[in-house]
Amino acid sequence: MSLVNIISAIGNNSSIYPLIVRDCGIENPVKIGMTYNQNLKDSKQMANNALRERTIDEYGSSIVWLGGIPVMNKVCDWMIKKSGFDPEVNVNLLKEDGKQGLKYNIDKFRKSAPDEVKSLEKVLSNKSKYQKLLAGKFVLSTAIPVLLMGYILPKSNFALTAKLKKKQEAVKPIVEKTMAAERTYQLPADSSNPSFKGVVSALANMSTVNKMAVTDGGLTIGRVGTARNKYEKLENGFKMTMMMFLNFVAPIWIAKGFDSISGKLFNTNVNLDPMLMNDKTFINSIKDGTLNIPKENYIDYLDKNPDSQISKLCEKYCGVRYLKNRVRDPRAYVDEKRIEKFLTEVEKFAKEAKATNNIDKYAKKALMVKSANILANVGISSILLAVALPKLTFVLRKKVTGSDAEPGLKG
Repeated sequence: MSLVNIISAIGNNSSIYPLIVRDCGIENPVKIGMTYNQNLKDSKQMANNALRERTIDEYGSSIVWLGGIPVMNKVCDWMIKKSGFDPEVNVNLLKEDGKQGLKYNIDKFRKSAPDEVKSLEKVLSNKSKYQKLLAGKFVLSTAIPVLLMGYILPKSNFALTAKLKKKQEAVKPIVEKTMAAERTYQLPADSSNPSFKGVVSALANMSTVNKMAVTDGGLTIGRVGTARNKYEKLENGFKMTMMMFLNFVAPIWIAKGFDSISGKLFNTNVNLDPMLMNDKTFINSIKDGTLNIPKENYIDYLDKNPDSQISKLCEKYCGVRYLKNRVRDPRAYVDEKRIEKFLTEVEKFAKEAKATNNIDKYAKKALMVKSANILANVGISSILLAVALPKLTFVLRKKVTGSDAEPGLKG
């Protein structure tokens, strides 16, 4: 995977890739380290307990949050197939709009895609059942991760802490006596026990993202509901709400702001995907004037010109699906508004590139600026999540509870 492809992936705020980078690569380890150091102000034992709880909580939640919905989607798709339906049939096709729909696509693709048409006919004759199956898929794919993250994981985590704290309290008198006895004798300078400092040495498309936003809402409710006291409830409610905003809203605002400012500052259109800006075939088509962009009747164009460059671009960037024989998949829904927006940006980019009389230079400049915007967005949103939010939470905790320790661990 090239560097441009990686930057493109983490810059796509409607995919899970930027969430993976922010959540697992930056946010979790930083927050775990900050939690340890904050609770160390109370005591070493409190810091160790907080470190263990936060590590289990952050990475356990990340595993379920990032992987739970895709896994449940596959399980639900398997169940739908067992019920005799094809889960690839888009629910939007249940509404006929004169250009696409179950009946329309059945008539249009009866000869060119007979197997897929059978799937459409099955749904057409059992609309209600299919809708119920899809509704069930949505519920299961979001409810089970919410149950695991919002209730089972924190309850299990708290139970483990309670069990370990009992052991810690049981051995506390023995430890205190031992320490008192050691102070009675003068130990050699080189016999002191090594200290273990900080956590650094201890730690060496409804789309999936939209479903993750829904599960975050359920997770917030679960974490508030399972909190061990009112202060933990308040802190969890504030923290989880802010995390939802910083994960799903702020990066989109930041991206739009950067693209708008850089467009004016560098006089360069950066609204396209970095992979497209780096596509030599695309750039060459601008040079030789072969980039023929349709103005309307997008679905008709896609069906009549499946091998055209525009159709292939729509397939890659707009969710248009083709079968192996290059017949458009009749089970998939074509989002014409998305295509129109995309092609408008493509045409705008091509015109501005041509006006510079140096299309290659313009494209390279746009790629560099867009890549810088994406990396800056990831950096800023990660800092807000991993540093600013925890710091603000610690300040509010101190003001409300008068303590630096985790509210749930204070009892």
